[in-house]
Amino acid sequence: MKRIGIIGGTGLDDPEFLQQIAERLVDTPHGTPSSPIRLGQLAGRDVAMLARHGREHTIPPSQVNNRANVWALKELGCEQILVTAACGSLRAELERGHFVIPDQFIDFTRHRATTFFDAFEPGVMNAKHAPMADPFDATLRGVLVQKGKELGLNVHDGGTILTIEGNRFSTRAESNMFRLWGADLVNMTVAPECILANELGLRYAAIAVVTDFDCWKTDEPPLRVEDLVNIFRQNVDNLARLILAVLPKV
Repeated sequence: MKRIGIIGGTGLDDPEFLQQIAERLVDTPHGTPSSPIRLGQLAGRDVAMLARHGREHTIPPSQVNNRANVWALKELGCEQILVTAACGSLRAELERGHFVIPDQFIDFTRHRATTFFDAFEPGVMNAKHAPMADPFDATLRGVLVQKGKELGLNVHDGGTILTIEGNRFSTRAESNMFRLWGADLVNMTVAPECILANELGLRYAAIAVVTDFDCWKTDEPPLRVEDLVNIFRQNVDNLARLILAVLPKV
């Protein structure tokens, strides 16, 4: 069965949306995924929903088993993955509550497993180096942008998302450095997931929800967890509306 994988999916596992719910525990060669995977139907499409940080949000970003998560979704028949992610804005025009559909990433993580190929078969032609020039799927991105605008959401087409290791937030010097590098957003999850999805040939797109301005803006207090969570929760309904509008079109 072909399914669409959804990582994050906050608010969408409510029975009001997800129908014919079943749960699957998937054992992978790379360990156990972050949560049991909920299978069901959303907007008439078969989906597999995974909670990136666990159902109770107990898994820190640096400890998420991205290899197990992505492998499990592929094993369940997913060919496309849509993810949601809270992000800090590095640009004044990307305001709190805006949605960004990134088209590039910078991987600034240090300790994540970002490949399924820990060894190559003998022979240089057996080396596994995944192309990554355009890591986010253009078709999925286009549908997300189109439907977001139709829904009247503040959605931005394209942007570079930089993934830091965490669990700490950036220093002000780092935040300004990221801006100089050309990054538009900063978060702690997207790049490793995207890399691994590409290695397995899965189409991947992200909905980045701007929750804060990191710490580069000197006219605002530094980021606090409670502020981030509040802004994200305020946008859960819009996230759900966007994903439900997109699913029949992908």
